[in-house]
Amino acid sequence: MERAEENGGGGGVLRQPPAVWATAGASVVAFMGIGLVDPILPSIAQGLHATAGQVSLLFTSYFLITAVAMLVTGFVSSRIGGRRTLLGGLALVVVFAALAGTSDTVGQLVGYRAGWGLGNALFVSTSLAVIVGAAAGGSATAILLYESALGLGMAFGPLLGAVLGDAGWRYPFFGTAALMAIGFLCIAVFLGEQPKPALRTSLLDPIRALGHGGLASAAAAAFFYNYAFFTVLAFTPFVLNMTPYKSGAVFFAWGVLLAVFSVLVAPRLQRRFGSLTVLGGSLVLLAVDVVVLGYGDHTTAIVCTVLSGAFIGVNNTVFTELALGVSDAPRPVASAGYNFVRWFAAAAAPFFAPRIEEWSDVHMPFVVAGVAAVIGAAIVRVRRAALTHEAEELAPRHATEDGVGVFAG
Repeated sequence: MERAEENGGGGGVLRQPPAVWATAGASVVAFMGIGLVDPILPSIAQGLHATAGQVSLLFTSYFLITAVAMLVTGFVSSRIGGRRTLLGGLALVVVFAALAGTSDTVGQLVGYRAGWGLGNALFVSTSLAVIVGAAAGGSATAILLYESALGLGMAFGPLLGAVLGDAGWRYPFFGTAALMAIGFLCIAVFLGEQPKPALRTSLLDPIRALGHGGLASAAAAAFFYNYAFFTVLAFTPFVLNMTPYKSGAVFFAWGVLLAVFSVLVAPRLQRRFGSLTVLGGSLVLLAVDVVVLGYGDHTTAIVCTVLSGAFIGVNNTVFTELALGVSDAPRPVASAGYNFVRWFAAAAAPFFAPRIEEWSDVHMPFVVAGVAAVIGAAIVRVRRAALTHEAEELAPRHATEDGVGVFAG
C-alpha cells in the first residue's frame, strides 16, 4: 500500500510551531515512563521482596488502565478541549509518579502505576491529535514527529531508569515526576486552547469505529504484535539479569534502533515496497528474532533484544498510519478504538510471560511471543484488500482534515 497520507503544506519536519515542539517534548517524557522501570525491575523485586510475576504487574496495571481509558479520552477532550485534557493528564502523571516513589509494598506501587496509566492515556492520545492538527507538513510529518517522540522516549527511559536507579529504585519515579512537571509548564505556556469538534465524542464511539473492517483488522493485527513487543520489553530484563547500568545500556541501544527505524528507515521501505509488504515482513522477522532471543545464550539474547528495536520501530510507524488512515471515523476516534484493543495485549504480555515460564521453561514465553507476531502478519496478509483499498479511498478526506487543522474530528 502506498502511504495513506502525503506531506502537505510547506513546513519541513524540523520547522514546526512552538506548540508542536512543546507537545512533542512532553510526549518524549511520557513515553520514557513506559521503559523507565525496565532496568530496575530486578531491583524493585529485591527492594520490595516481590517475585518477577508480581513486579510484572507494574506493566499490566499501567496498560490495562491505559486501554480502558482510551474510551474516555475522546469523551473528555471533546468537552473540555485538547489543552485542558493534556494538562490534566500530565498533572495525574506527576502526582502518581511521585507517589510511586514512596511505595512500601508492591501492591501500592502497582496501584500508583495504574493512576499513572490513566494520566498517560489522557495525554498520549490527545497529544497525537494535537500534533496532527498543528504540525506543518501534513499528517505524514506529524506521524513522524510522534514516532520520533516515541522512539526517543523509549530510548532514554531505560537510560534514565538506569542512572537514577543505580542510586535506588525509587529515584526514577521522582525523576519522571519532575520531568513531567516541566512538560506541564511547557504545554501551559506554548500551547493555546485547541478548537473543540462540532460533535462531541461519546464513550461508545471508539467501539463503534471498530465495526469498520479495515480498522478492526489493523487493531487485531496490532494486538498480536503488541503481545510480542511487550514480552520483549517487560520479560527480557529478568532473563538478562543484569545490573541497572548494563540493562539500561541494552535498552538504550534498543530504543535508538527503534527511533531510527521508525523515523528514517520505515518511510523509505514503505515508498519502495509498500506499507503492508513492509509490515508483514517486519512482523515475521520480529517473530524469528524473539524466538532466537529465547533460545540463545546470554550474548545472543542481548543482540536479539537490541535488534528487535529495529523491527518494532518499523511496525510502530506502519501501524500508526493504518490506524489513522484506514477508516472513515474521525482520526482521534479511530485512534482510541485501535489503542483500546492493542493496549490490552501490552497488559497481557507482562502478566502471562512469567507465568508461562513457571508452567514450562524460560524459552516458552518467547515462543508464544513469536507465534503472536506471526498471527499478526497473517492477519495483515489475509485482510490486505481491506487495509489497502479503503485507506487509498479515504486518503483525500483525511488530507482535507489535516489541511484545515481539525482537532478531535
